[in-house]
Amino acid sequence: MATDDRRDRRPVRVWVDGCFDMAHFGHANALRQAKKMGDYLVVGIHSDEEITKHKGPPVMTEQERYKMVGAIKWVDEVVEGSPYVTTLETMDKYNCDFCVHGDDITMTADGQDTYAEVKNCGRYKECRRTAGISTTDMVGRMLLLTKTHHDREHEAHLPRKQVEELGTGHEARSPWTGVSQFLPTTQKIAQFSEGGTSPQPGDRIVYVSGAFDLFHVGHLDFLQRARQEGDYLIVGLHTDPVVNWYKGSNHPIMNIHERTLCVLACRYVSEVVIGAPYTVTKELMDHFNVDVVIHGRTPYPPDQEGRDPYRVPKDLEKFKRIDSDNDMTTSKIIKRIISNRLNFEARNKAKEEKEIRAFENLQKQMASGECFVEEA
Repeated sequence: MATDDRRDRRPVRVWVDGCFDMAHFGHANALRQAKKMGDYLVVGIHSDEEITKHKGPPVMTEQERYKMVGAIKWVDEVVEGSPYVTTLETMDKYNCDFCVHGDDITMTADGQDTYAEVKNCGRYKECRRTAGISTTDMVGRMLLLTKTHHDREHEAHLPRKQVEELGTGHEARSPWTGVSQFLPTTQKIAQFSEGGTSPQPGDRIVYVSGAFDLFHVGHLDFLQRARQEGDYLIVGLHTDPVVNWYKGSNHPIMNIHERTLCVLACRYVSEVVIGAPYTVTKELMDHFNVDVVIHGRTPYPPDQEGRDPYRVPKDLEKFKRIDSDNDMTTSKIIKRIISNRLNFEARNKAKEEKEIRAFENLQKQMASGECFVEEA
């Protein structure tokens, strides 16, 4: 009888580190790939001080970033305040066999490859970066969202050319910082759904719904609390037009495919309904055998016919409001970025210039066969 190879050897421990600012599905996908290369995934997260020194100010605080990464379902352990430059000493301290990073090069403030030491010792592997998403891209989307950036009456405050360069203009050619369109595939959704199970007989099924745009610590704490109300948590995601209807402006910042992957990566979520109706109907509750519908303390507008979207679960006495004790919102993240607009623009520009140089070096390495890229 065949034996499980993993039972006959020491577990392979994998090290990944990074900023993980505004942790999104691109980060989650890198961690998913890294976990596939071993058995136990240790993730080091840099402090605010280290990131500011080498890249510029992060959007999210270190405590927020620690919490977000810890909730990604492929992560086994988080190391807080890990050094920006990856060393053999750090990896040995946590008994990691090798380090994994995406196929983009990360450099220090003085232009040095942060992974040079582990590369030279043969303890470095690469995974493929998720095309169409980056933290810099998300910052660009939010800066373009503000009226200061696209209202004609405010054009004098920020020239149109500057907006175009920041976002989708012809000069924004960095392979990692240009605003690009994420292309979803059934394979990617299946990969993010791995490990999911169907509800078991007797399970208490919890349903929540919303936009979950720019998936953040407020969402995370809410979902953790919602999961405590039952055994199986289903998250309904509203379509982009519906989110735009009740949030206005250029919302949502992330499209429904991107939001789906962000929510699927959360360890508290059992299943996602893509394109869930705004109004929770009896048909929906019967279809998923929902025991309780949860909503947070934030207000919600009536549906387009002026009715309470939660009228049915309320009538069935299956509605409950909970408090996540976290006041973070998508709007607050946008306000952070707007209030520090010039700092983030300078960061994005510097990052793009460094990545252009890094991309040239990467091409040379791949041509010489020095670069190993593995995708799980």
